[in-house]
Amino acid sequence: HDRPPSGSDSAAMMKLFALVALAGVASSEAYVSSARVARSRVASPVSMKGAGPKGGMVTVNGRKIVLPIFNDECAYTGITLTRYMIEFARANPDLQELESIMASVQTACKTISTLVRRSSMTGLVGLESGGGSINIQGEEQKKLDIITNDVLKNALKFSGKMGVLASEEEDEPVSMEDENLYGAAFTDKEIVIEEGNRFVAVFDPLDGSSNVDAGIPTGTIFGIFDEGDTTCMIGDDEAKMAECLAATLKPGNALISSGYCLYSSATHFVFTLGAGVQGFTLDESNGEFVLTHPDITIPPRGKIYSLNEGNRWYWDDALRDYVTAIQKGEGETGVQYSARYIGSMVGDVHRTLLYGGIFAYAADQKNLNGKLRLLYEAAPMSFLMEQAQGKAVTGLHRIMDIVPTNVHQRVPVIMGSSEDVDECMKYYKAEAEKNPELKARCDARMGQAPVAA
Repeated sequence: HDRPPSGSDSAAMMKLFALVALAGVASSEAYVSSARVARSRVASPVSMKGAGPKGGMVTVNGRKIVLPIFNDECAYTGITLTRYMIEFARANPDLQELESIMASVQTACKTISTLVRRSSMTGLVGLESGGGSINIQGEEQKKLDIITNDVLKNALKFSGKMGVLASEEEDEPVSMEDENLYGAAFTDKEIVIEEGNRFVAVFDPLDGSSNVDAGIPTGTIFGIFDEGDTTCMIGDDEAKMAECLAATLKPGNALISSGYCLYSSATHFVFTLGAGVQGFTLDESNGEFVLTHPDITIPPRGKIYSLNEGNRWYWDDALRDYVTAIQKGEGETGVQYSARYIGSMVGDVHRTLLYGGIFAYAADQKNLNGKLRLLYEAAPMSFLMEQAQGKAVTGLHRIMDIVPTNVHQRVPVIMGSSEDVDECMKYYKAEAEKNPELKARCDARMGQAPVAA
């Protein structure tokens, strides 16, 4: 070791360095190759049904909305919901706050999706408090009803954009002071009202929660109103509190956005900003909602009806006659319709949007005003359905025109393909001419004077 290196030693060392370098290159190439293989397994090119969303400008309820344009997209990530909202905010600066609201909603939906999928393993199935917890509707609450309500409420509240939150699982107004924003425990209440924020959110955190234990599809429904310059603070003055609450009870035609998340074989996020309906699917490999159903338009006719036939003998004659006709193939199309009913409004409406047909939870002798809540179920879904070129009515009147009289008001719901809904309405109009009591019930929901029998 003490002798100086010879020429042959230097040559040997050069060969050794070359071998190490070659090994390094081979190792790097193997790493890159394996990474490419792994990427191909988890990140296959994303495909959409049809072309991307169309651009342009539309006017909705007097508000001009510029539709975002997407000239290019990544083949592996597609158009994400995050990017869609960034482009929408750039095109509509006056509505840029909706970007952070939708970010909050999609975060909540991802969280709820995970909670639902893991509920059987984490013990979140079954009734809250062993069956002793009752919401304002008089319904027993599931464990997930409580948790998902908190998840969505917190996500929206922390967006910093909300003035009012109204949920199915809450029952009375609660004052929210700034100093309590992070420290106060959230109580089981109905409305959360803060000062100085612009938007009103209404939501059903877990529609179809009774299905969770059986692994049947569930969903989240939401709607966003623009509160404008109205400022509400809840205090001890009951008269002012009532006046403030009344200001938030707006008809569906005042919505600026609505949508739903469906938790099923995949997690879908379908929503409208007042200019068409966009459908996104959660890519679990990267945690992003990706546009898979741009510009959803419901077919004008379908071949499916969706309603609880267990209530058939309690229905109004109009609905019973209509369903009997399409069952027998004696309706306007002469086609025999098939029944599909999940029992979760989100699941049933999602199928109806894609395939066409009609969904109904109508009035009957047991529930003269139906069972679905106007503010946070019927109105948001009606807005979405109309934006997809469908229709939504109570039987005689458009749901979007009904002004709520209270947060948990119920209304009958019939929605779906425009021609199917029109056909159903003909039965109701014919019965209303013979049955003043039916017409009186329908007119009363619109604030019209009842018709004497």
